[in-house]
Amino acid sequence: MSELLRLFTQIAVLRRGPQDVPASMLLLVLSMLAYLGVKALVCTLLPLQAWPGPLLAETLFTLLWYVALLRLVGRPERTLQTATAVFGVQTLLAPLLVACEWLIPRVQQGSAWQLPVASAGLLLLVWLITANSHVVKAALEWSATASVVLVILQVFSVQLLLVMLFPPAGA
Repeated sequence: MSELLRLFTQIAVLRRGPQDVPASMLLLVLSMLAYLGVKALVCTLLPLQAWPGPLLAETLFTLLWYVALLRLVGRPERTLQTATAVFGVQTLLAPLLVACEWLIPRVQQGSAWQLPVASAGLLLLVWLITANSHVVKAALEWSATASVVLVILQVFSVQLLLVMLFPPAGA
């Protein structure tokens, strides 16, 4: 288990890629369950509004995104490793991302903490996009620019889906 954690950490800091992940359906399922478990735990500790539904929808959409993408570009054999790497990286970053998501609306307008907290949230989002783009670039063997665009499109699509399925209160 510690080897996998080390591998996902190395992928998150761009030292390794999805090709280093074993191609295993069990490992994909375990990485998805780890992501769901870690994010659910953090969402429970830092209560966000309604998280079970959005978390399941986000996870399923992310899996379907990478399955469809890799089939569309003719590389379905890379699906297990790519999706496992994506969920592994997201599992590592989930506690920090959820903490920022929870903290940003709680920092008072004009507070000295507003800029550092917002900057940390933006930095984490950039890190997530960078790490996932690194995975996508290795999986597709496309340019860094195309990989970044695909990951940003995936992040945007997830957020759009969540807003459509779970409209904000008062909307």
